[in-house]
Amino acid sequence: MQPSPEQSPHHAYPDHWEADVVLRDGGTARIRPITTDDAERLVSFYEQVSDESKYYRFFAPYPRLSAKDVHRFTHHDYVDRVGLAVTVGGEFIATVRYDRIDATGRPASAPADEAEVAFLVQDAHQGRGVASTLLEHIAAVARERGIRRFAAEVLPANTKMIKVFRDAGYTQRRSFEDGSVHLTLDLEPTAESLAVQRAREQRAEARSVQRLLAPGSVAVIGAGRNPGGVGRTVLRNLLGAGFTGRVHAVNSALDAGQDTIDGVPAHRSLGEIGEPVDLAVVAVPADRVPEAVADCGEHGVQGLVVLSAGYAEWGAEGRDRQRELVRQARSYGMRIIGPNAFGIINNSEEVQLNASLAPERPASGRIGLFTQSGAIGIALLSGLYRRGAGLSTFISAGNRADISGNDFLQYWYDDPDTDVALLYLESLGNPRKFTRLARRTAAVKPVVVVKGARHSGSTPPGHAVPISRIPDSTVSALMRQAGVIRVDTVTEMVDAGLLLADQPLPAGGRVAILGNSESLGLLTYDVCLAEGLRPRPPIDLTTSATPQDFRDALSAALADGGCDAVIVTAIPWVGENGEAEPGDGEVLATALHTAAAAGPAKPVAVVHVEIGGLAEALSAATSTVSQQRPATQPFTAAQEPEPTGATEAPAAPPSATDTGAPTPPAPDGALRTPAPPTPPQPGTAHPTGTEAAPGASQNAPGALPETPGAPQDAPRVGRIPAYPAAERAVRALAEAVRYAQWRRQAAVPGKVPDFLDDTIDPQGAAARIEALLGDDPDPRGRPLGHDEARELLACYGIAVRPTLAAPGPEEAVAAAARLGYPVALKTTAPHLRHRADLGGVRLDLDSEAALRRAYGDLTELLGKPAELRPVVQAMAPRGVDTVVRATIDPAAGAVLSFGLAGAPSELLGDTAHRLVPATDRDAAELIRSIRAAPVLFGWRGAAPVDTAALEELLLRVSRLVDDHPEVVSIALEPVVVAPQGLSVLGASVRLSPPPARTDLGPRRLSNY
Repeated sequence: MQPSPEQSPHHAYPDHWEADVVLRDGGTARIRPITTDDAERLVSFYEQVSDESKYYRFFAPYPRLSAKDVHRFTHHDYVDRVGLAVTVGGEFIATVRYDRIDATGRPASAPADEAEVAFLVQDAHQGRGVASTLLEHIAAVARERGIRRFAAEVLPANTKMIKVFRDAGYTQRRSFEDGSVHLTLDLEPTAESLAVQRAREQRAEARSVQRLLAPGSVAVIGAGRNPGGVGRTVLRNLLGAGFTGRVHAVNSALDAGQDTIDGVPAHRSLGEIGEPVDLAVVAVPADRVPEAVADCGEHGVQGLVVLSAGYAEWGAEGRDRQRELVRQARSYGMRIIGPNAFGIINNSEEVQLNASLAPERPASGRIGLFTQSGAIGIALLSGLYRRGAGLSTFISAGNRADISGNDFLQYWYDDPDTDVALLYLESLGNPRKFTRLARRTAAVKPVVVVKGARHSGSTPPGHAVPISRIPDSTVSALMRQAGVIRVDTVTEMVDAGLLLADQPLPAGGRVAILGNSESLGLLTYDVCLAEGLRPRPPIDLTTSATPQDFRDALSAALADGGCDAVIVTAIPWVGENGEAEPGDGEVLATALHTAAAAGPAKPVAVVHVEIGGLAEALSAATSTVSQQRPATQPFTAAQEPEPTGATEAPAAPPSATDTGAPTPPAPDGALRTPAPPTPPQPGTAHPTGTEAAPGASQNAPGALPETPGAPQDAPRVGRIPAYPAAERAVRALAEAVRYAQWRRQAAVPGKVPDFLDDTIDPQGAAARIEALLGDDPDPRGRPLGHDEARELLACYGIAVRPTLAAPGPEEAVAAAARLGYPVALKTTAPHLRHRADLGGVRLDLDSEAALRRAYGDLTELLGKPAELRPVVQAMAPRGVDTVVRATIDPAAGAVLSFGLAGAPSELLGDTAHRLVPATDRDAAELIRSIRAAPVLFGWRGAAPVDTAALEELLLRVSRLVDDHPEVVSIALEPVVVAPQGLSVLGASVRLSPPPARTDLGPRRLSNY
């Protein structure tokens, strides 16, 4: 809302303070500055506040506001006097204001940095978290205006307001003076205040999703009078799923006397229903949606699923229509799934909701599925249905103008019905928030993501969000850092989801392979090696194996302490006539289920080739009990058993692999993968060590005998995932192994070493940055010169070797005399920089004659000195040339990168990435995760380099960028890492006004 001309032109209306927020109960509200046009709204609001609340606000009976009060509370300069209002439906439900004061408590202006703050919330809206949300926003406004402390006077009986201040997490002081509690809050965010803010955000956003997924009543707006059509289809699906709540059909064009559709009450408008409606499914043409939304808002509907098309997917006019839709819905406190949505499903027995266009409600299960695309949603539902997988919830959000995958991560985080979260995303509207939420959720349950539109850089239709400039490979690396299982296809997502939902997490990467096909076993073995697993020699049960043989072999493998997971391979039995017999898949499935139930909790997957009924029987769960570890149970190192040595194929020592490349030492807590074992000679040995009798029966088996000694009340397991190809099963298992390893590491997070605090000068760096940017910095930023960059980096203990300009041979000789021989002569022209392969670098020049000769050769070969910009630098100890970079991406945030220097690494994309701030574990993993890492650890007999010094350098760069967001780019190239120490030979730094940090401000919904 813009101010009237009466508003002081001195301080423009701060529209960036406007925000849509989610309150504690899941409803939405709008926060905005109060303007001079709000006088009537303020008076109306005040009349609805109880006398008790007025007394708490003014410390005296105050039945009505005077004209002077109204003027004072609606006229602000937005600097020393600020007022914010919370609105729903355009009307005030709460206000807050601050007035800057001096040390004596009198009105003041800057540089006074304290303000008095006061809140007032309508009684009907108390308990919704309104005051807590307002405190976050008014504190952010105050910090922007140079205010560092809030002072508040609160009556002792006003316990609710005291609790709001106490629970905010800010540093505070309290005293009792003159019959009131005097509170002082330092507004600098703390770790506690940020944790409080994010916990409140999670509860509020999870609750807003829950209101949509678990409504007590649903109205389908646009249910046709005749069979067919979108609305009628959703109505039929709601009824067919057995929705436990009340269902209503709404159609403004109902015939006179028609009061039911498909047996449910039919109405011309929501107002005729006569009872509250929690969820409305909107299936009318786009031009009629605003009328439907207004009807919903005026009658207290809590949320909308908008199936209607014709929005941002249709171009500029549709984008405007979509933004207005969100604006209208939020003004009434409603959240939206859609528009252009496929719908939502909740399989909870208490709800049984199918408010979607899916004709078949999938079976109940432990998987939560979110997709932006309706077409992909249909394909995923079909694939899961065919493989017998069950879902807890399904959401196809269409244009996701409001509710997105981030909201569902908030919901699934503590949803007891969901063990695995699957997401198909075509864009990340808020990558920083997604990474934060995914990391927290992945710490308790797997998050599997397919990212569509990886190379198009698309944004959500109708959204105003920053576009990420980082490549998809970097996005993938950052997801991995957050514990997200990133896969390339929806098929891989389903494969991984099935294994993670129904099997326990593996304690390590040691895999037993058993089956009745030698070839399929060897193929599985090879794929395991390719995926970085440690396969045991395959056990060939021969084609004569019976289900009892499979059962015994699986039981033995699960009981083996040197095995972390088992892959069972199976092909059809071959009869005496040479023809394949499909066999009884149900009998084999029973055998595998029985063995898995009786053995230790280890993941089992089956690779089968055309065995009729096997996949279906394996997917039939025998228990509804989740097989996952409890969400609150952390992983410990003890949960990964050590190799016994008796059953593990021997690994080659680190310095003697067949490639000559040593295995880089892993950081603490990481899985150390030895060189792969030698492929075994296939045989026909049974797990007992005996060979199969040559005359063994070739016929398919019959019923299974009971296992002697097996407990009759042993806990039964759920589904065992079956795969039609070894590659798919192994890939899913490998993802589970990597995820389990991440979980173990996340249980004991890394840290930033304390020694950095003693060797850096943040204040000095801040002063230099302020001086370099000046009073009116160029929004495009400015690159620093060599000496400027050296001085700034030195504040963080990063020493850059000096270089001296050499515009002529005499200057080069003088520079060498100053630096001392031997020296290097190199060009700094942009087209030759860091390109030793083009001849722009001359090394180990140990005399004046050698330097003059090199200077002449350089200018004769490549051009004039003015074009080459030669410099002289003292030689550094020999080592491995590396590159360290940090950049600020407008969407993803600060990213730290590492790789080896040179064209091969750049061409192959062999660069590792981590989000800033990086911990000691991040730094250790960063240098070990590139493919060329063996070069750092002694490749082909070379001496290992000082990786500890390299890790420290990475931490220093990370700390610099994290402390000073004005540093938008750093490139240290090359960084020569020697066996002892390292040398930074080149550095470039770019400064810019700090970009907005939407992830650190007060809670707010995304823009529309």
